[in-house]
Amino acid sequence: MAASAAEPDVPPGETASSNMTHLSNQPKNGALQGTGSDIAFQGKYAFAGNYDGFTVYDLSDKKNPEQVVQVSCPGSQNDISVYKDILVLSTDSSRSDDSCASTSMPATEKAAWEGIKIWDISNPLAPEYVKSIETECGSHTHSLAPSKNGRTVYAYVSSYAPNASYPDCQPPHDFVSIVKIPVKHPTSAELVATPNLFPDGGYEGDPERRASTTSGCHDITTYAKYDLAAGACMGDGILMDIRDRERPRVISQVRDTENFAFWHSATFNNDASKVVFTDELGGGGLATCTEEFAPELGANGIYDIERKRHGKTELEFASYYKIPRINTAEENCVAHNGSLIPVKGKDLMVQSWYQGGVSVFDFTDSENPREVAWFDRGEGVSGGGTWSTYYYNGYAYSNDLAIGFDTFDIDDSIDGRAERVKQRDLNPQMQTPFRG
Repeated sequence: MAASAAEPDVPPGETASSNMTHLSNQPKNGALQGTGSDIAFQGKYAFAGNYDGFTVYDLSDKKNPEQVVQVSCPGSQNDISVYKDILVLSTDSSRSDDSCASTSMPATEKAAWEGIKIWDISNPLAPEYVKSIETECGSHTHSLAPSKNGRTVYAYVSSYAPNASYPDCQPPHDFVSIVKIPVKHPTSAELVATPNLFPDGGYEGDPERRASTTSGCHDITTYAKYDLAAGACMGDGILMDIRDRERPRVISQVRDTENFAFWHSATFNNDASKVVFTDELGGGGLATCTEEFAPELGANGIYDIERKRHGKTELEFASYYKIPRINTAEENCVAHNGSLIPVKGKDLMVQSWYQGGVSVFDFTDSENPREVAWFDRGEGVSGGGTWSTYYYNGYAYSNDLAIGFDTFDIDDSIDGRAERVKQRDLNPQMQTPFRG
C-alpha cells in the first residue's frame, strides 16, 4: 500500500493529548536497554518487563514512580505476571540454557531452551529465581488461572511459529502448554497438559492480506470468576470453558477472513458479556494508521458473548474500533495491549497503539465504540511507541518500547469513579471483577 499523503494529526517531534495528562517518564537505564514489554501490578509495585529482564517500580508517589529493583535476565519477550508470591516470565527466544546468564542459540539446536521462568517475590525488593519449565516453541506470552481454592495457579503458555527445522517447535503446533504451579511450593511446578485447541487445524492463512495461519495462540486472557478464557490465536478467535483448568474446552470459535490478519490479544468486559480482540496487522511494525489503511484494518474487533438455548455460548461480532488519528507512514501503529478502567455501568478501556500512542475508548454500546481520551507522541519522539498501557488505582501506566515507563492521569470526567476503586493486584491477562 502506498504511503499516506495526509498530514499527521500530531506533527513529527511534537506531543499532543486530549483528556489525558502525562505526569512522568522513567527512562530505561542500566543493563535493561532492550524493548519494553508487558506490565503486572501488586500492592504498591509495578513489575515492568523488558527483553533484557524486568524492573520493579514503587508507585507510592503515583505521579512519579521510583525504580527500586532492576533484574537482568535476557530472554524476549519477558512478558510478566504476578500472583501472590509468584512472578512468571515468558521466554520466547532460543537460549543456551535457562539461566539469566544464557546467550542466544539457534532454534535449530536441540539443546536450545525456551519456556517460562518462575520467581519468588515474597520480598518484591529481592526477587529470587526458583524454577524454569521448558515448553514447545517457548513462551511468547502466558496467562495465569488460579484454582478455586487459590492454592495452585496454572500458566497457560501461548506460543506459535513452528518450523520443521526446529526440534522443539514442530508443526502443526495447535495446542497450548499448561503449567501447574503450587503457590506454596513453586519449585514443584510442572507441565501437566498440552490440549489441542484446533483439531481441524484452524485458519489456513492468506498471504495476500498478510493474514496468519493458526499454529498455536498468541495470547490468552483468563477470567476465573466466570470460568472463561478468550484466546487470540493468530488466525482464529476462541472462547474457552476453563472450569477444569487442566482441560480447557473451546466453546465458540470465530474467524474474520475479510479484515483481521493476526488475532493478537483479548480483553473481557467486567461482566464477561463482551470480548475485545486485537488485530496486530503487520506484527507491530506496520504503519496501519495512515489514510491508506481502512478503519477495519489493524483494529479492535468487539464481540458480544451471547448465551443461546440449551447452554450454548457464541461470540457474535458487533463492531471495529480503531484510533481516529492519522499518523505518518514512518510510525508503526496498530492495536496492542490494554485493560479496563473500572467504572461501574460502563465498558471503558485504555490501550496502547505503538506510535499511535495511548487511546481510551468507551464500548458500552458494543456496536458504536468511541474514543474519549488520548495521548500521542509524534514521529521521532519514540522509536517504537507504547507496548502496553494499563489502569491501576487511579492512573494509567505505560511501558514504551524505547523510552521507558510512563504515568498518565485521565480526566476525572472519564475515570472519576474508577479512582475510588482500590485493586490489590492487576494482571491484564488474568482478569478479576471490579465493584467500582
